[in-house]
Amino acid sequence: MPSDQRELRLRPQANAQETRADEKPPIVLIVDDDERIRTALQELMLSVGIDSLCYASTRELLDAEVPDRPGCLILDVRMPGASGLDLQNHFAMTGDAKPIIFLTGHGDIPMTVRAMKAGAIDFLTKPVRDQTLLDAVSAGIARDIAQRASARLVKEHLGRLATLTPRERQVFRAVAQGRLNKQIAFDLGISEVTVKLHRTNAMRKMQATSIGDLIRAWEALPESVRTEAAAWT
Repeated sequence: MPSDQRELRLRPQANAQETRADEKPPIVLIVDDDERIRTALQELMLSVGIDSLCYASTRELLDAEVPDRPGCLILDVRMPGASGLDLQNHFAMTGDAKPIIFLTGHGDIPMTVRAMKAGAIDFLTKPVRDQTLLDAVSAGIARDIAQRASARLVKEHLGRLATLTPRERQVFRAVAQGRLNKQIAFDLGISEVTVKLHRTNAMRKMQATSIGDLIRAWEALPESVRTEAAAWT
């Protein structure tokens, strides 16, 4: 890291003190085969109060027990064994990806484009200004916190959905798609009074206080679940 960068700061959006009260403090995972780089990056993170863990290879990271905390990866591209891009692909396939900041001395335009299209926060070239890297870390942590919050919400909605009866699910789906009570009653062969009863039960179980809340709960469900809903009986 350049020695003349002394004014180190994180953007407010990712300050370690600004996470949810029930969220653990962020952590940065550093993967680089150069020990000097790992040490310098870890010291930089420490200087702004961010925890970090270092790994000398992608395999070492994959074999490690990584803390379940929000954060991001600072990842070299070319290392012995699997490359940083290989690790990015692995995370994409397993659906367990944290935001990645690539930091390399061997980057090129095609490599940068590939990494950014795959969702990287940034693709930086060594040596990099401390503040430039900290800004990228700030963005990475903020993205991961948002992703984790979204995942929690989806999990909550799926749990609530599981408590609905088959008929309540049908009514829930129909209401979310904008069908009127009389239309739902006709489609399902039941009375409007029964439709209202099932709608009320669905709203209570989905913890929706309005039709708008119910629609938002529907939209928050994974697309695969909404697609399968056409077969609900």
